[in-house]
Amino acid sequence: MISRRNLLTGATLLAASAAIPRVWAQAPSGPFKLDPLPYAPSKNEPHIDAQTMELHHGKHHAAYVNNLNAAVGQNAELARMPLHEMLAKIGDLPESIRTAVRNNGGGHANHTMFWQIMGGSGGEPTAELKSAIDRDLGGFAKFQEDFNAAGTRQFGSGWVFVTVTREGKLSLVNKPNQDTPLMDGQRVLMGNDVWEHAYYLKYQNRRADYLKAWWNVLDWDRIGERYVAAKAGTLTI
Repeated sequence: MISRRNLLTGATLLAASAAIPRVWAQAPSGPFKLDPLPYAPSKNEPHIDAQTMELHHGKHHAAYVNNLNAAVGQNAELARMPLHEMLAKIGDLPESIRTAVRNNGGGHANHTMFWQIMGGSGGEPTAELKSAIDRDLGGFAKFQEDFNAAGTRQFGSGWVFVTVTREGKLSLVNKPNQDTPLMDGQRVLMGNDVWEHAYYLKYQNRRADYLKAWWNVLDWDRIGERYVAAKAGTLTI
């Protein structure tokens, strides 16, 4: 049972860990939108609790979208640019908004991917994706072990990703904060959020338990579709 003190501590961390100064409020109008979750917040129970899903999507992700819109609101050229292209050119953006786009554009891209690949029942990949994991990541069991280890090693807040090339080659990549491989011109097949707001209410400081449980909510059909899209050159975020 989680004590009232732990719940209050978790709620405080959820509020603070996004490190975003703006309030969680109605989004300013702009080109970027927060899509609804593609499933009910309870869909990932018991591995990820509904309250965490609601706060993570409706508060944290919403704040990234709000702040991204505010950052590009006075730049018509940027406002018309697809997010993955903007992030690939992060070093060329005006210095006055570069950090805001890095943090909030990265957060928007990362979380959009994150919701898409969950809501499933776990298991293992099949077909082409399974073959790619066997070839590039040493098989599914080793892939899980290495992925979880990378997530556990990540100091502070960040993500662990699987990147995918146009040829279908897979690699594991860690990124701090809301950085994304998109900033390096790469494409993301899948990834897990290891910010504390992703797991603290249920797992407190037990990040390793969260990483292990997360595999039970993956939608491998959806991840397989992303793999096919990457090879076709149509995968964006």
